Amino acid sequence: MVSQANRRRDRLIETYRKKAKHYDVTSRLYPVPGYPNEAQRLRAVQALGLRAGDSVIDVACGTGLNFPLIEEVIGPDGRIVGVDLTDAMLARAQGRIETNGWSNISLVHADAAEFSFPTEVDAILSTYALTQVPECAEVIAHGAAALSRGGRWVVLDVKVPGSTPRWLAQLGTAAVRPFAAIDEWIMRRPWETIRAAMQEELTDLSWTELFFGTAFLAAGARAR
Repeated sequence: MVSQANRRRDRLIETYRKKAKHYDVTSRLYPVPGYPNEAQRLRAVQALGLRAGDSVIDVACGTGLNFPLIEEVIGPDGRIVGVDLTDAMLARAQGRIETNGWSNISLVHADAAEFSFPTEVDAILSTYALTQVPECAEVIAHGAAALSRGGRWVVLDVKVPGSTPRWLAQLGTAAVRPFAAIDEWIMRRPWETIRAAMQEELTDLSWTELFFGTAFLAAGARAR
């Protein structure tokens, strides 16, 4: 019998396979048209506090939209490991790597919940993906354990607004409708799970709500 978790994973893979070809264009409209997606990705990368030569894990890297932003800081002596569940997204990421001539990026085809984080990495990033992983707390914990002392974990993702008008709540939930059963996602409230896990595993946690509460940026560090 196929488990609910496997069905959810298969649905995510199929959805992203369909989206892979045009993802770089359609992602500019995510989570809603008019949302400053690229600016918020840059803000998330800046929250990592990277330096030249650092090593970074990009969890659910997709087509590699974060790679140029990270590369600009870490340079050729740094290292990026991009992890994604979907082969089609990784194929696009590989194309981006080859087009730019980057030799310091490796890609891993894996479920974030099952990925074995390399140890002593300087930073871990996940953008617009981790709330789709039911085991998001475990991913946070595994990543935190792999960080070097002072290393930073940053999550940028969508959420349901709190005390806001119904139309704003609908904006927040519309973003995940293609990927998950919306009622299940709302009931699970993964953004709260992520926040609690980061508070448990990291120090100096910051939590910033974005775009009327339809998204958040969370950042924390491993204790020195």
